Amino acid sequence: MKPKLDDVAKLANVSKTTVSRVLNKRGYLSQETIDKVNDAMEKLNYQPNTVARQLFNKKTQLIGLIFPTVTNPFFGELVEELEKRLYSQGYKVIIGNSMNDPDKEKNYLDQLLSNQVDGLIVGTHNSDIHQYKNENLPIVAIDRIMNQDIPIIESDNYQGGQLATQRLIDKGAKNIIHTAGPKSLNTPAQRRRKAYEDTMVANNLQPICYTVDFNIPYKDKIEIFNRMFEEQPNMEGIFASNDLDAALIMQIAKKFNKRIPEDIQLIGYDGTQIMRNILPELTTVVQPIEEIAIKAIEVLNERLENNKTLDEYILPVYIWEGSTC
Repeated sequence: MKPKLDDVAKLANVSKTTVSRVLNKRGYLSQETIDKVNDAMEKLNYQPNTVARQLFNKKTQLIGLIFPTVTNPFFGELVEELEKRLYSQGYKVIIGNSMNDPDKEKNYLDQLLSNQVDGLIVGTHNSDIHQYKNENLPIVAIDRIMNQDIPIIESDNYQGGQLATQRLIDKGAKNIIHTAGPKSLNTPAQRRRKAYEDTMVANNLQPICYTVDFNIPYKDKIEIFNRMFEEQPNMEGIFASNDLDAALIMQIAKKFNKRIPEDIQLIGYDGTQIMRNILPELTTVVQPIEEIAIKAIEVLNERLENNKTLDEYILPVYIWEGSTC
């Protein structure tokens, strides 16, 4: 008698649903479970029902998005752009705000995988979560290094760091400070710091960095920037790691009776539409959010079709001409 799915499940000591997921490469499964099911199919000489597999393989048209927080203008505008474009292609979107909490992120991933999403687009820092090692789930990362199998979409962080630092130098600043994320964070954004340091050294200037973690509370950032003004009374330029920090620095400068740009030249990073609208005077490096979203979806679609993709896609940046630098 021809073996059935039930026979495979019984021999492998798993459910029929698990056998179906192994056959159709859907959702997260441990390698041990996959091996048990494959061994049982081989022993029974089980041949899957092609028609049933085709029915099962119908896409859910669900895409999961996991980002640190949509309250940050960069992530907020990026998620909006991704959702709009995915919707136009017939996808529904499930969004998770991880707040860079690994446990929360794992919980979101479990929920997304149980909903049988077709793919994921992620912009979180946590790269050691086992769900991201799922070879059967198409995943694309934005400005984050997850693992070697997940393609990265990013703006040209090194070019941005060069543009910002060189502009400050060209405007006459020599004592230039850079605020940056922790060096331990494995992200392409670290190339901004590298470009700043390289450009400073190339111009015979001393690089000075202040570490400002993206996740720390607002009051802690204020303490760091207050200390920066106290410790660097002669600073002439600041390259801020993002526009929100640049806006905060502008406020604190007033407390220290420092005028921008007369006393201190200032340049930010991200250049979101909302920041350019509410703070148009801030000179900043613009990340091309629309192009990043388009490329991320394009690469995800390639992965959904099991086509080969590059490891990294780097998009150019440019400077928004404000009056702070």
